[in-house]
Amino acid sequence: MAPTTATNNTTRRILQDIALARSGDKGNRATLSVIALDPADYPTLERLLTAERVQAHFAGVVQGVVQRYTLPHLGAVHFVLFDALAGGVTRSLALDAHGKTLSAAVLDLPLEP
Repeated sequence: MAPTTATNNTTRRILQDIALARSGDKGNRATLSVIALDPADYPTLERLLTAERVQAHFAGVVQGVVQRYTLPHLGAVHFVLFDALAGGVTRSLALDAHGKTLSAAVLDLPLEP
């Protein structure tokens, strides 16, 4: 099990405690999949990871809509983030606009919204 973050004598559980994530990019879109480490945690992912919450989490990066797809047989929730890469990897002046960094960022979401 992944470590939790302790603050002020309380334990803050984050998404990384129950899931792993993969992401990628194509043009100006990024994709992001969050996969439960234990199938019993999939309902938590499905409840917690709404398109709205993911879009809010990446508000500074994602300028377009976020589409969500649930994949219960895989124990995963998948997202397509539109207008997320400042025009695309080859057009952006950002140091690291690639979608691959998004998977690490999403895993810091608290389990309690």
